[in-house]
Amino acid sequence: MPVFGAKSFDNHETVVFCHDRESGLKAIIAVHDTTLGPALGGCRMWPYASEKEALDDVLRLSRGMTYKSAISGINHGGGKSVVIGDSRTDKTDALFEALGRFVNDQSGQYIVAEDVGTSVPDMEIVRRTTRHVAGIAEGGVGDPSPATAWGVFHGIRAAARHKLGRDDLKDVKVAVQGLGHVGFILCQHLAEAGAKLVVSDLNDDAVRSAQQKFGATACSADAIYGQDVDVFAPCALGAVVNDDTLAQIKAQVIAGSANNQLAEDRHGQALADRGILYAPDYVINAGGIIAISHEGAKYDKQEAFDHVAGIYETLDRIFIRSAADGQPPNEIADRMAEERIAKIRADRAEGPTTTKRMAASA
Repeated sequence: MPVFGAKSFDNHETVVFCHDRESGLKAIIAVHDTTLGPALGGCRMWPYASEKEALDDVLRLSRGMTYKSAISGINHGGGKSVVIGDSRTDKTDALFEALGRFVNDQSGQYIVAEDVGTSVPDMEIVRRTTRHVAGIAEGGVGDPSPATAWGVFHGIRAAARHKLGRDDLKDVKVAVQGLGHVGFILCQHLAEAGAKLVVSDLNDDAVRSAQQKFGATACSADAIYGQDVDVFAPCALGAVVNDDTLAQIKAQVIAGSANNQLAEDRHGQALADRGILYAPDYVINAGGIIAISHEGAKYDKQEAFDHVAGIYETLDRIFIRSAADGQPPNEIADRMAEERIAKIRADRAEGPTTTKRMAASA
């Protein structure tokens, strides 16, 4: 199974395959870029059909974390880890302790946190064998889902302003795909803002709860794409915008928390061609990592969540530049993130040279 030739390999700095015989751990840690600082990214636990699928996921996710931190003004690089396994049946203390040892072997170049299939209690176990853990309860954010949902809510407001001419969301129709930790909290914010909700999830209890608490209308997983709504908010897994779903989508805006929503980059242009405004996923779902970047002895929740709300302004800049340049928002976001990384690299390259010149002239 080639790594350098893998579809999603993008000049990653480090890719580590982790196996622990005693616990049965099979995991991959990928560090994409550490120009801005140590790589920060969650650990996803998922029953991947193959190692190739797991590799592709961790490579894509870690690259996304680089861009997410860069566009959000955070001084962290991009990294991610995946554990091959079923989070409902395969979790053990030994498995997460083993993962912690592999994280520790990266000497601080990768900081792990929770993600799909893992939780704050899981990260507390990881912390037994490494200090390079974020998003834990003690002295930090804990579950980053509320921060992520808060950022998505403000991102939807920004997108609605540009596409619908308003950002108050009263009576705006939103289809939320996925009622996990982030999706459900997002529904609460949307309902409080007066939005009309259509929801879908494989968990029938979550759907019923959304109906009871938020007055949401339920639909099947397959029908969510074709709902006659203003906003489609993907909050489950990625690749939901693809050749099959594109023709079904009736929403004018796509803005949700899922990672890697575009099956391929070209689908960003395809959405633009159809007049659909897309909020780049790693921009709108950055609330969790933004909040985690505030962790420390002086952590201030209000300050962190105010920073998260700034996703509104970030997307505003992206949409304005997208309209001016005639390029889809996902390409503009990539360019803005790359510009920040390139500037940091250039500043670092210039620093030692300047010092040497000054020493020589003296």
